[in-house]
Amino acid sequence: MGAGKRIWVAAAVGLVCAVTVLGGAGSAFAAPAPTPTPTPTPSVTLPPNKDLEAVRKRLEKLYHDAAVATDAYNAAEEETERQSTEIVELAREIVKGQERLAELKDRAGAAARSQYRSGGLPPEARLWLSDDPQAWLEGVSRVRQGQKATTGLLAEMTRTQQDLEQYAQDASAQWTKLEASRKAKAAAQKTVKQQIAAAEKLESELEKEEKERLAELEREAAYKAQTSWLSSGILDDIDGTATAQGKKAVEFATAQIGKPYVWGAEGPDSFDCSGMTQAAWAAAGISIPRTSQQQWAQLPRVDIEDMRPGDLIVYFDDASHIAMYVGDGAMVHAPRPGRTVTIAGAGSMPILGVVRPN
Repeated sequence: MGAGKRIWVAAAVGLVCAVTVLGGAGSAFAAPAPTPTPTPTPSVTLPPNKDLEAVRKRLEKLYHDAAVATDAYNAAEEETERQSTEIVELAREIVKGQERLAELKDRAGAAARSQYRSGGLPPEARLWLSDDPQAWLEGVSRVRQGQKATTGLLAEMTRTQQDLEQYAQDASAQWTKLEASRKAKAAAQKTVKQQIAAAEKLESELEKEEKERLAELEREAAYKAQTSWLSSGILDDIDGTATAQGKKAVEFATAQIGKPYVWGAEGPDSFDCSGMTQAAWAAAGISIPRTSQQQWAQLPRVDIEDMRPGDLIVYFDDASHIAMYVGDGAMVHAPRPGRTVTIAGAGSMPILGVVRPN
């Protein structure tokens, strides 16, 4: 959050406190979302006899859990940014409302002082004391106009006061939600770091030869899954042609090959999986949600057989990973910590489904 926004958010809090007399705005108007319970640091003890296949599966689980926590972090970060923006806007509205209310009070005060200077008699009474018929008729018109203006002034003051009360309530509610989002973000951040640290510790306990064999096992598992997927004849049915925007998205995504995976990163120098797909489609002129789970939930779904380059492939039952299909049974993705953006087989992981940004 920039310095300017922080100043406005701080101002909003002060303004909320300042206008509590308008409607008890200091109380919460929205229940905070439940804060996720931080995951304890996972055990990283190597299996008996260093069974490398068990190590591979253990690492896969740790990095999967880190991906789930990364999605939670990204979602909380997005909510924090949105709520901060709303608080800033509410602060501006409160400032404008206070200025307008002060102006209306000044006008009402001027009218009261004018009546006091005229002896405190209401305009109707002064008219009845007039001996000039023409002046009396003209005065009646002015009195009616004045009464109408006074009524309008009082109504506008009431509306402005009510608006200020509502702004104060909304700001208080948004502040409560913001605090809940910040706690969720911090909890998710802690979980991500715990999972990655556990995975790194597990890998650090392997000898050089074991690491090489582990990498080979990972390649074998991916190859087996891809071969199984292709043997189903799926490519015989996939013949979609990329749209102009899809081509732009693919060009952007493939241009990122070699850049490191960093959880929570949206580019330009590093990415996480959904940060890369979001940036790729932004380069094609289309805005999509931030997280893999949001992209799965909010974007239109298509059958795998109808997949075309640029479509997004969502993996695992919890939609914790996402990649971009580039054609010929391949996809480009940001895999996990310690890896870089790369091309891989589209069927090398369990596919949940496919979504289409355009």
